[in-house]
Amino acid sequence: MSDFSPGQRWISDGEAELGLGTILNCDARSVTVLFGASQETRTYSSQHAPLTRVVFGSGDRIQCAEGWRMTVDDSKEAGGLIVYIGEDDQGEVRELPESRLADTMQFEQARDRLLTGQVDRNDWFDLRFRTLHHHHRIEQSPALGLAGPRIDLIPHQAYIADEVARRHAPRVLLADEVGLGKTIEAGLILHRLMLTGRAERALILVPASLCHQWLVELLRRFSLEVTLLDEQQSQAQGPGNPFEAGQLVLASQDWLFANPHRQEQAEACDWDLLIVDEAHHLEWSEEAVGPGYACVERLAATVPGMLLLTATPEQMGQASHFARLRLLDPDRYHSLAAFQEEERHYVEVAAAIDALERLPGEAGERRAEDRAAVAAVVDDPDSQALLDLLAHPEGDADQQATARDQLRDQLLDRHGTGRVMFRNSRRHVGGFPERRLHVERLDLPSPYRRVLRRLERDEDYLDELLIETGLDHPEVLVYLDAMYRALADDPLNGEPWWQFDPRVTWLLERLTELGDDKVLVIAHDRETALGLAEGLRVLGGVHAPVFHEGLSLVERDRAAAAFADPEEGCQVLVCSEIGSEGRNFQFCRHLVMFDLPLHPDQLEQRIGRLDRIGQRHAIEIHAPVFAGSPGEQLLRWYQEGMDAFDAPHGLGGELFEAFGDALADALLDEESLDEVIEETRALFDSRLAERDAGRNRLLELNACRHERAAATIAAIRELDEDRALRRYVDQALDIFGVDARDIGGDLVHLRPGPQMLDGLPGLVKGEDGFSATFSRERALARDDVQRLSWEHPLAREMMGRILDGTMGNTALALLKHPSIPGGRLMAELVFRTHCPAPKRLHLNRFLPPTAVRVLLDESGANLTAKVSFTGLSKNLQKVKKAVARDLIKSRHDQLRDLLDRAEAEAERELPSIVEAAQARMRGELDAELTRLEALARRNPAVREDELTALREERAALDAAIEGTRLRLDAVRVIVTIDENTR
Repeated sequence: MSDFSPGQRWISDGEAELGLGTILNCDARSVTVLFGASQETRTYSSQHAPLTRVVFGSGDRIQCAEGWRMTVDDSKEAGGLIVYIGEDDQGEVRELPESRLADTMQFEQARDRLLTGQVDRNDWFDLRFRTLHHHHRIEQSPALGLAGPRIDLIPHQAYIADEVARRHAPRVLLADEVGLGKTIEAGLILHRLMLTGRAERALILVPASLCHQWLVELLRRFSLEVTLLDEQQSQAQGPGNPFEAGQLVLASQDWLFANPHRQEQAEACDWDLLIVDEAHHLEWSEEAVGPGYACVERLAATVPGMLLLTATPEQMGQASHFARLRLLDPDRYHSLAAFQEEERHYVEVAAAIDALERLPGEAGERRAEDRAAVAAVVDDPDSQALLDLLAHPEGDADQQATARDQLRDQLLDRHGTGRVMFRNSRRHVGGFPERRLHVERLDLPSPYRRVLRRLERDEDYLDELLIETGLDHPEVLVYLDAMYRALADDPLNGEPWWQFDPRVTWLLERLTELGDDKVLVIAHDRETALGLAEGLRVLGGVHAPVFHEGLSLVERDRAAAAFADPEEGCQVLVCSEIGSEGRNFQFCRHLVMFDLPLHPDQLEQRIGRLDRIGQRHAIEIHAPVFAGSPGEQLLRWYQEGMDAFDAPHGLGGELFEAFGDALADALLDEESLDEVIEETRALFDSRLAERDAGRNRLLELNACRHERAAATIAAIRELDEDRALRRYVDQALDIFGVDARDIGGDLVHLRPGPQMLDGLPGLVKGEDGFSATFSRERALARDDVQRLSWEHPLAREMMGRILDGTMGNTALALLKHPSIPGGRLMAELVFRTHCPAPKRLHLNRFLPPTAVRVLLDESGANLTAKVSFTGLSKNLQKVKKAVARDLIKSRHDQLRDLLDRAEAEAERELPSIVEAAQARMRGELDAELTRLEALARRNPAVREDELTALREERAALDAAIEGTRLRLDAVRVIVTIDENTR
């Protein structure tokens, strides 16, 4: 139609986003159109204007410029303009000239776009349908949120992440031993909660030395972009609350805990999750509360979810461990004395579980003892019935195995801190390398020997030395170079300590012997680390970057990166004690303890920087000590008193609390030291036996249930190996205008194409893009390569654009088929379930957007079951948009009728979809609610608010699913053509 009249309403075929246009003026040569909503004016040639007249029919909803709406019943023409006749929302019959239609009317729905002649490409329609199909499938996967991160699939990490992220507002203590991946567990939990909508905002508090590492890990492993907040960034944001700057905020504990004003701002924000790393540094006792603990406690009172991370939950004793649990649930953990009494009961439960594994066992006294041990902790009829079945000597073996598993799970659920604390040990996980200790005894240099001999002769000299140096006891005895530096005014101390200290020359010799092997050196304080680096440079020409607390985050990362580079990096990195917390140096296998820390947990943290999951070599621990010195005596206490170098045991904090003072007093008295070592060993052996029999035994059994872990990993691998992923991504990249070039080695390089749509993650026009792989193993081997998965931000962005926008929701195609005459019309319609619900409910696990496809011929016959989507698509031919618009215009009334009929056909499918979703939801939540209600009667670790939230969630989901409706998502018109048509 090319005869235009002022006041008519048209839309632009090429710029549909301009909205509804009004003809301003026209003549034989040109036509001018005002697009009021976007305040744009366009002038076109009258003969070739890319415009489509907007014409509404019976049943369409339209809006007046004054805001009221009406449903069209009929129309008439007056002066070249259409006048619509219909009823408004109050039932009153009204007339509305097209010139008074609202400029802001949107043509986003498939029906509106189709009937106004707006059609997309066929491959867009195909991609939209496939996106709906894959999104429906992926959203219901039990691996959702766990499959995308770039991590190794390790059972205990997968189990913990799956278990914790399923809970409402989880509040747990992640306390795996050093090197078992607490940061990865926290990242997995956060990633799943964010992906499923159960959390939208999180505050992450970590030591200053680990801020940048967390930032990089969350981005590199989990594709989570985090706002790193410090004082400089806070001030740069102006007078507002800086904690509102992002969804995920990462902040230094050192900065926040020292700044009451910033604490108030953090507490004023709405957070869904609080993550606190190295939580053992939070100081608490019944008499006093440290500022860091007080800050976290206030946040914990208002933030629903909370993850505390520590490898040493009992570093400062049982009271310190209780303090962490008190943050998670102050109602449950209100009394230290009650907590200590409860801990003693766990020995019986652990013994019962061990006895359970032996039942039914041999006849006689042993079987009776085992049954009695289990019966002592069984306290309900269901468990008693399982025990009776299990203990029956002639019971069915399969039934007994099932009963054993059920009863073990019940005992683990109902006793202990297993719901709030997850602690895996290395011996439980397995697969860790051997540790080898190499002790090098060196002669005391005279500047050190002179002071130590005077100490042996004069008991009062120690007090003088403490005053003179300002050092503490026993640091002044163990760290002789620090003592020497502190005595700088002594005329005999005229040269730097590293010039005469034989440990420096010993280290230079060792570096030469080790060749290209990387060597991590840890010393107690910053001055020692700096002096050692200077000595290596001056005496041996060895460049060693230094990693210490005085460096900025960027400087620390630069030092760590210089060490990590396998080809051009330096051989040695020198760290102060801060290097033993949080950093991962598992690519290295040689650790030099230049001196020894005074606390056993710090010793384990040092070793744990190398001895981690993924370490493929034995850990070579080198300890240079001065013969006969306090440092050598300290080494003896570690070796002989607690096997500290062999493997982590988690008892160091308790042993230090018991014997730390006696050890300090015995460092100059070998006879006294022998007594301390003997007493330490006795307590170590005793506590090890008690721990393995009690709570830690329960924690280990509960921290990784292997059947659940195996099922989770199997679900992840199923998504990893999904062949549809590569096909889908290739098709989507092509349609979104991204160039993908195979560069070999299972790698592809993605870069923006000339027609790329804006806003795709990692792809900016004019920049080079990034390399990626679909292989988990390949991505783990290359830090510079991203891993493409269904959860990668690029894939999710493309799927989101399609599902939330109009791309591909209309199309027209030609079908040439020998058995179908030309000129026939078919309509292929895709309806989608619509179920508004708060994101936090994660409705999609039970009812993700579900496609209902309906294929009708022009008579209204339903051909859906006879003709598949794929089979039909393969035989379709594209058509030019101008031809498509003319075809649609000529079949308006017929298409309206088919749209109405298709809706009725689709509605027949809705009840079964709703019923199936409700069954899935009730089956999962009812079982979980029943389990937790039973568990809460016996284990106070199940919070009442968790039960309440689950009941409310079930009711809300039931109502939401019941209210599900269908809406038209996409429509494709198919016109048949004769065989001889070209």
